[in-house]
Amino acid sequence: MITTVKKLLTRLTLLAKDKKAWLALVAGLVLTFGYAPFEIWPIVFISLGAIIFCINPNNTGKAHAKTAAKYGFIFGLGWFGAGISWVHVSIATFGGMPLIASLSLMAFLCSYLALFPALAFWATTRFASGPKSFGALLIACFAISEYLRGTVLTGFAWLSFGYTQTDGPLRLLAPYIGEFGLTLVCIAIGFALYRLTQKDFKTPVVTATAVALIFTGANTTGSIHYTNTNMSVLLVQGNIQQHLRFEPSEFWTTMSKYQDMTRPHWDADLIVWPEAAVPEIEMLADSYLANLDSAASFNKTALVTGIVDYQRDTKNIFNTLIVVGNKERGDEHGHYHYLDKNRYQKHQLLPIGEFVPFQDFLRPIAPLFDLPMSSFTRGDKVQNNLRANGYNLLPAICYEIVFADLVRGNYKSDSDLLFTVSNDAWFGDSIGPLQHMQIARMRALELQRPLVRVTNNGVSAVYDPISHTQQTMPQFEATILKANIKLIKGDSVYSQYGNIFVWGLVFLMGLVGFGARFKVKDKSL
Repeated sequence: MITTVKKLLTRLTLLAKDKKAWLALVAGLVLTFGYAPFEIWPIVFISLGAIIFCINPNNTGKAHAKTAAKYGFIFGLGWFGAGISWVHVSIATFGGMPLIASLSLMAFLCSYLALFPALAFWATTRFASGPKSFGALLIACFAISEYLRGTVLTGFAWLSFGYTQTDGPLRLLAPYIGEFGLTLVCIAIGFALYRLTQKDFKTPVVTATAVALIFTGANTTGSIHYTNTNMSVLLVQGNIQQHLRFEPSEFWTTMSKYQDMTRPHWDADLIVWPEAAVPEIEMLADSYLANLDSAASFNKTALVTGIVDYQRDTKNIFNTLIVVGNKERGDEHGHYHYLDKNRYQKHQLLPIGEFVPFQDFLRPIAPLFDLPMSSFTRGDKVQNNLRANGYNLLPAICYEIVFADLVRGNYKSDSDLLFTVSNDAWFGDSIGPLQHMQIARMRALELQRPLVRVTNNGVSAVYDPISHTQQTMPQFEATILKANIKLIKGDSVYSQYGNIFVWGLVFLMGLVGFGARFKVKDKSL
């Protein structure tokens, strides 16, 4: 035991004296400034260049792979430790756990996420044969590790490198290669920047030429344009305190508040309320919803709201979006009735918040694992767009907006709006809600559809992906936003083909990387 402790202390001492370890940590930490609310988009290139310097592409093969994984892991600790610090706000405020336990849980989460960049750098170094193959394999390996991060254990695709470019010049490529493609472009530029410091001018020139060709191709294949149709949308932000949202005594107060805020603005073409804005179970809110349906139809409009649907016969609980009022323009009566087909049921559930893995074991441990409404059922992966007053709404509820393939899977050529609702009150005044909005804007850039995002307490906003203009409501206020939206027609390359071309590039980079390795072996024979 004493010997083990001594070895651990020795390793920690050596790590503390390792300047590259500190640089790797700082490189990860500063990445936070590339995301909202800071949005210093060039910083991702500097950060990636710094971590590549720590690993050193000249040191390749099995002998150096372990060291590369170490620096990649430290880089990941900084990246996620600072970038998703907002998770701790939720745990500390609503989790009911001692500080040491909540910090330990955060450390575990960040360590788990840090394994993915560690894996990417390990595999790159292990199979590379020099700087050139290192660059090619880095793109391929990071593509695989980021895919795994977004899918394993339901996935956590937050803070991918591509999101740093939501307000940068590379955003113009989003309709063609998506955020996933932008992530790989960031890695390529970061590697080129590192090679520039090594007085290798060929790699930066090749990278710049490749990016320029992508831009040229993008400019010659565009078919996106505004229509002659505008629509008015009313966003209603209730700012209900999180601890009151599911208090039975507050149900009517909350529902009345949303009605009162809406009443002076029934003239909008579409009215939107946030996730679970109606805090009552749908089956028990039938009279309230019937009156809301009649009021919306009488005013020649439609209203979309979040609500919880508990189905007694199956015991299923769905986080749901429903439409009340007119389904088509000119309808004389509302169309809503319980379990009608014009609804959306959330598919990508939030771990802990909406479902608890290994719940029989975890729920007794702490209140964090036994939160209200933490036993939801998944809706179908592919669902119809919502139909509201003659418009087609592409829906996503809260966390779902992070999953590009899921959102794209429900896109149709006649989708008029990208529509997402959320409740970010879980994360207080942290940077989490601002990052969430940034991610939503990236989805709008990919699909080239106007974004309407309404939340309980912000960030609620309307975003135009062509003009890149945004109308935003202040956080933590009960307020409304009435906006005129220019509708857009035409399909982006990404909306039609997803990441198929990007994965083709990944395959090519893998061949180039491994090809260089085998070429070196042949020369040595």
